[in-house]
Amino acid sequence: MSAAESLFDKLWNSHLVKAQSESTPAIIYIDLHLVHEVTSPQGFDLLREKGIGVRRPERTLATLDHSTPTLPPDANGQRPYYTAQAHRQVQALRDNCKEYGIEIHDWDSPYRGIVHVMGPEMGATQPGMTIVCGDSHTSTHGAFGALAFGIGTTEVGHVLAKQCLLQSKPKSMRIKVDGRLPENVTAKDLALNIIRYLGMNGGTGFVIEYAGEAVRSLDMEGRMTLCNLTIEAGARAGMIAPDKTTIDYLRGRPRVPQGDAFEEAATVWLQLASDEDAVFDSEITLDASSMRPSITYGTDPGMSLDIGEPVPRADSKSHEKALEYMGFEGGQQMSERNVDVVFIGSCTNGRISDLRAAANVLSGRKVAPHVRMLVVPGSESVLRQAESEGLHEIFSTAGAEWRLPGCSMCLAMNGDLVAAGETAVSTSNRNFEGRQGSGSRTLLASPETAAASAVLGHVASVSDLDSVEIS
Repeated sequence: MSAAESLFDKLWNSHLVKAQSESTPAIIYIDLHLVHEVTSPQGFDLLREKGIGVRRPERTLATLDHSTPTLPPDANGQRPYYTAQAHRQVQALRDNCKEYGIEIHDWDSPYRGIVHVMGPEMGATQPGMTIVCGDSHTSTHGAFGALAFGIGTTEVGHVLAKQCLLQSKPKSMRIKVDGRLPENVTAKDLALNIIRYLGMNGGTGFVIEYAGEAVRSLDMEGRMTLCNLTIEAGARAGMIAPDKTTIDYLRGRPRVPQGDAFEEAATVWLQLASDEDAVFDSEITLDASSMRPSITYGTDPGMSLDIGEPVPRADSKSHEKALEYMGFEGGQQMSERNVDVVFIGSCTNGRISDLRAAANVLSGRKVAPHVRMLVVPGSESVLRQAESEGLHEIFSTAGAEWRLPGCSMCLAMNGDLVAAGETAVSTSNRNFEGRQGSGSRTLLASPETAAASAVLGHVASVSDLDSVEIS
């Protein structure tokens, strides 16, 4: 009788080309390789240096997202790239994909968008797959029961050349979240609570499987948010076993099997759940009912608190440095911090449900006069859906800027910047020093919290809006 396996074990073992030894990592097969303009040029240069081609071009999918402007072209059709280098990166990806026969989603594609948004939307992301990308937040795709993780630029070249990757097998962790999340507590809040519990390095060396009633209650977009942020606890990947929610999301998408073939695939996908007696290297159980809307106050995603709690006093040199950079003092109330910029978007919270949530808060309200608010859909598909529902009109009427899809202010590579000393409430995934612009100060939060903060002009939760009349 075979030993019980976790979801991670099942995917690892089914993709092993060569087992790990004492002296060498394992070799695993990669089902889907996602590429964008920033981390792929070196990989293609490696192919040319070695005089080899792409092993399985049909298993690589490319898009433009990181360096792309979110403002429209000018009267001459020229797009406002932030730098000449950004434009060169985009052109290099076009040239490389053409040379090696790789499908690319350029400006004219109805699917173009942030790589971790468009992959699931197209159905390219499927349960049971191994998925890699030269981007740390590839963990997003684990929401579908895939083993998905970021790789370095040299590894991008390896996958292009061999469709395989050298990897040492990580340890396994299961985080079970019992109960239901309270009202106004979102997947983003759940993720921030988990990172706060684990700490920024608490997941290092692990692949985390999320389980429990609170996780199962999330829709697919919430699950993607949770898995997206797994990397911020230091983990290699995050995973959630496929279920009916997964199947319903994927049915009918362009890249999945169609008709009877889909039903056959779904039957296989549903068998990927961890065996009942599977053993994990670490197991953690958390209570969803105790969680509250959260926001970060420091310079890593583990430094968060429930909105309404005071900023904790520094207990180390690094903590003191973080508070100094952010301009906080221990004991200060978060609501005392005025907000200069609000950003709704990114591969964490740039999906249609995120935009709906923010629009629901902003409907009939106005962004505070001193606040600049950007709303950036995660893909062309999200943009079309949002505009068909009139969400863009709600944002514009409230005083927010409605932009074209892209990574935008998440990492400020395209000119969407937060100025030095300014405070941004952002729905993105990282609050490192200077992440959104040199000297910028980032507070990570859910779309609802970000929108509420935009209206009141200071850090606030949705419940703080009870006193604000809707026009």
